[in-house]
Amino acid sequence: MPGLKFRVLLDSDKNEEVFRDILISDASNFESFYHAIMKSFDFKGDQMASFYVSNEDWDKGHEISLLDMSYDDDSIDSPATVMKDAVIKDFLEEPDQRFILVYDFMKMWIFLVELIGYDRNEPEHPEMILAIGNSPKEESREALDEELLHESDSLSDEEDEDDFGFNEFDDDYSDDDLSDYNEYEY
Repeated sequence: MPGLKFRVLLDSDKNEEVFRDILISDASNFESFYHAIMKSFDFKGDQMASFYVSNEDWDKGHEISLLDMSYDDDSIDSPATVMKDAVIKDFLEEPDQRFILVYDFMKMWIFLVELIGYDRNEPEHPEMILAIGNSPKEESREALDEELLHESDSLSDEEDEDDFGFNEFDDDYSDDDLSDYNEYEY
């Protein structure tokens, strides 16, 4: 089973399905797979990324990161594997093995990757064999901290009222109430 067919679905806010089918050798490493995915979606591929071994419920398992980020931390039970050292066939546990690829941890592009078939021909280089849907522009998604900043701006403009319509912070306090206060008299 030298040729592996993977379907790579881009998790998107749009109601449109966007996916690519990629044929890759089972002896290829995850770094070449990562670059094939980025190329097929017209992404630059210049941000941090990690694959996660997954199950049928799309739970994140073991991490396969683009770069070694362990910094010799002995407290980590199982350090992440690095993509260039991880051969795809070594991580195939199921006939329909799934992976999650997270790209750009600030913008959180998520790709759901599933093994959908095998091919007798072993491709020399990964190749896209099917493209469905228009890929969004990589810059079209805001970074998470920018989204949270915009959310907090809209929340601060609204008054916080309780169930009875009263402002929780309105305690009828006025700066004039302390105008006669002298801390040394007490």
